[in-house]
Amino acid sequence: MTLTEDTLRFIREHSDDDVRTLALRARNYPSVDVPAAITQIAGRRSAREKVPSWAQTDGILYPAHLSLEQCSSEATARYKADIIARHSAPHHTLTDLTGGFGIDCAFLSTCFRQATYVEQQEVLCEIARHNFPLLGLSHITVCHDDAVRHLQSMSPVDWIFIDPARRDGHGGKTVAISDCEPDISVLENLLLEKAHRVLIKLSPMLDLTLALNDLKHVREVHILSLGNECKELLLVAGRGEPLPPDEIPVHCINLIPAAAPQSLIFTRAEEKAAACPCTDTLKFYLYEPNASILKAGAFRSTAHIYKVEKLHPNSHLYTSDTYLPHFPGRKFVIAGSCSFNKKEVKEILGAEKKANLTVRNFPSTVAELRKRLKLAEGGNTYLFATTLADERKVLIRCCHPAVPELTI
Repeated sequence: MTLTEDTLRFIREHSDDDVRTLALRARNYPSVDVPAAITQIAGRRSAREKVPSWAQTDGILYPAHLSLEQCSSEATARYKADIIARHSAPHHTLTDLTGGFGIDCAFLSTCFRQATYVEQQEVLCEIARHNFPLLGLSHITVCHDDAVRHLQSMSPVDWIFIDPARRDGHGGKTVAISDCEPDISVLENLLLEKAHRVLIKLSPMLDLTLALNDLKHVREVHILSLGNECKELLLVAGRGEPLPPDEIPVHCINLIPAAAPQSLIFTRAEEKAAACPCTDTLKFYLYEPNASILKAGAFRSTAHIYKVEKLHPNSHLYTSDTYLPHFPGRKFVIAGSCSFNKKEVKEILGAEKKANLTVRNFPSTVAELRKRLKLAEGGNTYLFATTLADERKVLIRCCHPAVPELTI
């Protein structure tokens, strides 16, 4: 991809302008490739939030919106690099078979002496060839090729990274391994012939049990959330005797901007064996596990590790009289609770016109309940509609703890 000096100047001069307005005025700039300029302007804006270190680097080229939307964030790419760094050597060679915009390849490559970026879209290869040297990543070789064809002919390496496409031919999202392109379950043995270890990125919507049934050499699982939104299901596959699925460690990670990550590690065997007391009595604090734990189904493990009581086997909310600052999720002070008797609801809500509403194991949706309670979204009040261990339906009013030392 080559941009003329006029186009580059246009990008610099209009970096903060509204791109829709620029598109409408394209005829006013006959010497400028306005569509290409708009792609770069919009791409850099997205990168400021998604890949901030790249956005601060002059000269970086950005792809079309879809490629940028589908790529990893800097935070999740750094986490994947940490996975590799925690494993024992060798860390000499890496091949990324699905390069895309190159975010993952760039951050993973910092663990290796040599790296190969493979991508079937030529325009993305051109962008990668331009960007990697600007980022000080001259040890990455860019290869325009199909992932499977390259895998079949490549020399063995220490690690392979692969992120199969999760959209079908009609643009719909896919969540099964067999529906992804390429199909990792078919390639698993070949991948492990070509690499000691393979890091696989899959849809966060994919059922973990199905994934571990389809892939026989998974050594560890990482369910990765960013700001309590589940983003990636990461599997590390390796050579050697396969682990029973129930003994594979599952890492539930929630990355939080400007704070330490929340982490819980368990196996499904431990989950089955863990004690999980339930209660119909609300204590002083309410705890809601983060998205990675909910995705993993580590409900009994959460109760066992943090010594909290579950409100109901299916409610996935916990309570305790002890403040747990390191609990991996949201933490609230319980201000009160009531049944759904109109008088009780009115008393607990008082003059509230808006609140943050969550439904757990409750027969109504958030929209239905919000309409019934006549509450707008927002404010500093947090409401949980749920079911207790004795099957009572309750509305719990909460607020965030102001300080860790907060007591009754």
